Amino acid sequence: MTPNYPDVSPQNLIEPWWIEHSDDDFKPGKLIWAFLPHVEQIPYTLEPIGRDEPTEHTTGKVQIKRFEISSPPIKKNLPLAAMPVFKNEMFCAYRTKKRPAIIISKGGTFIEKALTKNKSKWRTDRTVLVVPSYSVRDAFSPEFCERVQRCEYPQFLWDYLPLGGTDKGSIIRFDHLQPVGRSPKSVEFTKYCLSEKAMTFIMEWISWLISGYLDEKSEFCKTRSFFMEL
Repeated sequence: MTPNYPDVSPQNLIEPWWIEHSDDDFKPGKLIWAFLPHVEQIPYTLEPIGRDEPTEHTTGKVQIKRFEISSPPIKKNLPLAAMPVFKNEMFCAYRTKKRPAIIISKGGTFIEKALTKNKSKWRTDRTVLVVPSYSVRDAFSPEFCERVQRCEYPQFLWDYLPLGGTDKGSIIRFDHLQPVGRSPKSVEFTKYCLSEKAMTFIMEWISWLISGYLDEKSEFCKTRSFFMEL
């Protein structure tokens, strides 16, 4: 079922916007579910402060504290096997929530095992880049959503995701582009994907955000200019 998009929105001009794609693959434009962190302006850290039992190293007590990059917490010489911290490392704490996201990049090409033999896998394991979606509900004002629908901002896209659950739509944040493990254990696939035309439009949009340059010849720029003049 095709949602009833507002007249002033890119989805109303690009048909189809969403298509069915039942393959479980990391195709750019694929709509997935994943546990994604809330981006805090000031991060939190976990600081070990003691052990429940003096001789027990597998459990311990921690304190959650805010920190700034200019004054990171001082590393304590507290041996705690359950929380190993190496040089120049620290623990960060954040809230996370299972939410819809769109795959933007499938994460590069395969690297031959001979090139990574006896090396830490996490340094070269591929990831996919995704942008998270946030339900509008009462989190965003109608006036703000109307301006997002006109493509006014480089970092926000308004959309009706083909998942149901909200009649006010969702806000996709391009400025929350983030890596997710390229594994079926890290994501949950849906049967939906952006159409090729929609994905091209979005990539032109993201290019504006990243480069700060708006290509006047792009379909995105032409559409945005049309909406902004209405």
